[in-house]
Formats: sequence, C-alpha cells, structure tokens
Amino acid sequence: MLHNIKPAPGSKKMRKRVARGISAGGGKTAGRGSKGQQSRSGRGRRFGFEGGQVPLLRRQPKLGGFTHPRRVHYEILNLDILEKKLPAGSYDISALRRAMVARTQRPLKVLAGTSLTKKFALTVNAASKGAKDAIVKAGGSLKIVKL
Repeated sequence: MLHNIKPAPGSKKMRKRVARGISAGGGKTAGRGSKGQQSRSGRGRRFGFEGGQVPLLRRQPKLGGFTHPRRVHYEILNLDILEKKLPAGSYDISALRRAMVARTQRPLKVLAGTSLTKKFALTVNAASKGAKDAIVKAGGSLKIVKL
C-alpha cells in the first residue's frame, strides 16, 4: 500500500551538521582548514578564478572562426588509384563503390595524382581541372553529376 512505502535502505542519508562542537566530528574549523581565503565567511573566489593566472576564458581567442553550414564534404578519389585497381572501362559512382574504390556515401570528387594510361569513362559529382585534362588526354570522358 502507498502508506507502507519506504525508501531503499541506505538511500537516504542525514547531512553532516558542521560547526556544532568537537564531539560532532565537524567542530572548530568545520572542515575548512585554518586561515586563508577559503576559511573565511562570505563569497570566496569568483567562478573561473585560477589564483591570479590568466583564466581559461581569457586565454581563448576572442573571435571564433566560421564554418559554412552548407559546405560539401567530398570523398576524394585520385587517378593513380583508378590506374592501379581498375581495368579500363565505364564507371559511375555506384560501380566505383562496388569496386571498393569509393568507400563512403559522400559525394565523389576525382583529383589528378599522376597521368593516366587507361581509358576511363567516369560519372562523378566533381573533378579537378587537372583530373579532367588527364582523363581526356588518355582518351576517356568525364561526366559531372550535380548533387
């Protein structure tokens, strides 16, 4: 019944009544030590005070940076990886993921690392100017699909 409910044993504990005599266990200095700023009554030190050292809040840079809320984070694919891992042919983004060349779900951007010798027809989200030139020079083609 509701009138019989009691808290679990040990869950309720009486607070220690300090400064109520030596026999009470918290007498004389009442756990504050002897002398010094912290032993006195009143406010003590302000929040964030570090003993005269320049506080953390004042050591931080005054102005933060800026993170663009709609910045696109691409997964990078270098041409030398294509050269090493894939035979010449036509690849879109899903085919590159199946071939484990692209591993995340981010949009894909091709960057030039080295010159190509194989002929690739790629469909990706973005590419650098050097990558475009290298693919076309090798006889391939590049199609950009916007997000």
